[in-house]
Amino acid sequence: MTVPIQGFCDPRFEPVKKAFENNFLAHNEIGASVAITLRGEFVVDLWGGHLDAERTQSWQEDTLVNVWSSTKTMAAMSLLLLADRGEVDLHAPAEKYWPEFAQNGKKDVEVRYFLSHTSGLSGMEEAVVGDALYDWEWMTSALARQKPWWEPGTQSGYHALTQGHLIGEIVRRVTGQSIGNFFRQEIAEVVGSDFHIGAGEALDERISNLIPAPLINSAPSDSIAGRTFANPPVEASLPQKRQWRAAEIPAANGQGNARSIVRAQTAMANGGVAFGKTLMSEAGTRRIFEQQSKGRDLVLGVPIVFGMGYGLNSDKVPISPNKNTCYWGGWGGSSVVIDQDEGLCFSYVMNRMESGLLGDPRGAGLAAAMYASQIRGQ
Repeated sequence: MTVPIQGFCDPRFEPVKKAFENNFLAHNEIGASVAITLRGEFVVDLWGGHLDAERTQSWQEDTLVNVWSSTKTMAAMSLLLLADRGEVDLHAPAEKYWPEFAQNGKKDVEVRYFLSHTSGLSGMEEAVVGDALYDWEWMTSALARQKPWWEPGTQSGYHALTQGHLIGEIVRRVTGQSIGNFFRQEIAEVVGSDFHIGAGEALDERISNLIPAPLINSAPSDSIAGRTFANPPVEASLPQKRQWRAAEIPAANGQGNARSIVRAQTAMANGGVAFGKTLMSEAGTRRIFEQQSKGRDLVLGVPIVFGMGYGLNSDKVPISPNKNTCYWGGWGGSSVVIDQDEGLCFSYVMNRMESGLLGDPRGAGLAAAMYASQIRGQ
């Protein structure tokens, strides 16, 4: 079988290219991209395969797909940028910036709880019906009214869709801009990232439809996990809708590819500097590693260490051989890894979804190949 792979791979990272090809041969990959920067320079930028299950249309250099929760890294980066500028105090109560949020026992909920999935608002209490999911004012007002499902700050419960609205409303209250516009103007356009939170119709011709896999939710309906995924219900076919693409859902509807994610996130691996631009201070990027929670996540059911906006490398979830490494990923398989010790930034994006929320062998194999390459190249 001939695998149509295009792009660039530094010879030191040949194992990554081989692992990428192997995904098509051994893991039924259909269309995908992988990108890596090392100390701020691209060493891998590969794409290949097809846009459709029938394999009739080729994945292009500028193909975009819905990356689900890999979008969360962009929302987190936006808030960390405001914190670095001194415009947001992550340890302040959220009501300082969003007074209505103090309703129903949330007066002491701190901004940092949004970044670490510890605010107790992992899902929506009020039924999200009709077009409410696409209505920013309705979603954020409902969250402001809602009572936390557990004591805020005590443990994490993955805020699958709500995290983006919580972070985004702080950004909006502080800057007067929607988080999609803020991210575009302050991050994406500065470093040339083709990543979009809220995609105009002009992008439709470049957006590949995802090839769905079912979300396996075996949690009891009355559990926190069951309630989180039941309301609002999200199906893998939603990104095909123009309403979904146009809305700003900063936890789940970012449109991008591996290159665009890496261009945006490279600064977080390199002291705030990327492609000749300074986005934030080195200290600002280090804030990722201020541990906020550790233990079994109430929604995902697995042990996770959360820092400020990203999952942290740990014995239970060993992402990297290096301590100062963080990560996140999206439903179906997309993934992001940021290694500040080595100055590595990695992303994998695909269109054929698997059922898991925390990655799969395709992305894991590419990340492992990256570290094998880096060790070999030293």
